[in-house]
Order: sequence, then structure tokens, then C-alpha cells
Amino acid sequence: RWLFNQAMCTIYAFCGVLFGLCSLTSLTVLSTVCCLKVCYPVYGRCWHALCPRPSLLTEPFYPPPIMGPIRPSLGYGPEPYGTACCIAWEASSREATLYILALFVFCYLLPCLLILASYSLILWTVLGSRRAVRHH
Repeated sequence: RWLFNQAMCTIYAFCGVLFGLCSLTSLTVLSTVCCLKVCYPVYGRCWHALCPRPSLLTEPFYPPPIMGPIRPSLGYGPEPYGTACCIAWEASSREATLYILALFVFCYLLPCLLILASYSLILWTVLGSRRAVRHH
């Protein structure tokens, strides 16, 4: 069971969401930079202008469970087994559902698709250059 009070549960869950989103965003930026450097070397030099701080992309998703209009309907609470805390996924209000859907699409699905596309493009480029070297 969760051994601490609700305030510690909220802090623990907020940190979990924060660091999870930062991690996935950093991996997304890393894959995009690698793709630019390998596949488009001319544009690979200006990557720092594209995203000066990776966490900037997901910052709008940090505060909603703690503050704002959806606070009463969506917050942090114990997970189903009660050993840790996370976002209360079972919230049923319209605002909570929209937040969870936006979190899924913009902070999970799109980054994963971008990572997949970046590494696929890198693989395609490496295989193409390998064929060109073998041909010559």
C-alpha cells in the first residue's frame, strides 16, 4: 500500500509524469537530430534552432492534474494496486477525458511515430549508401 499522505502521492505522481514526458521528448529530439545529421547533413547543423529546450514541447501537459479547470475532476491518486501514485486515469469528466486523450496523442503517439519515422529514414539512408558503395 502507499505509505505516505496524499500530498506525497501528488508530488510522486507529478514527478513521474514530468520525468516520463521529459524522457520521451528527449528521445524524440535525439532521434530527429540523428535523422537530420545522417539523412540531411545540410540541415543537421541548425538543429539547435529547432528545439532549444526539449521539455518545452510537453510543458503544457505538466500542470493540468494539479491546477486549472480540470483539477476537481482529474488529479493524482494511488494506482489500482495501491503501491504507487499516478494520474487518476478513471476520471470520467469531459475535461479529464480530453486531457488524457491529448496526453496520449501529443505526448506518446506522435513522439513514438516520429522516433519510428526517424530511425526508419536513417536505416533507409544507410542501406542506400551501402548499396552505392557496393556498386562502385
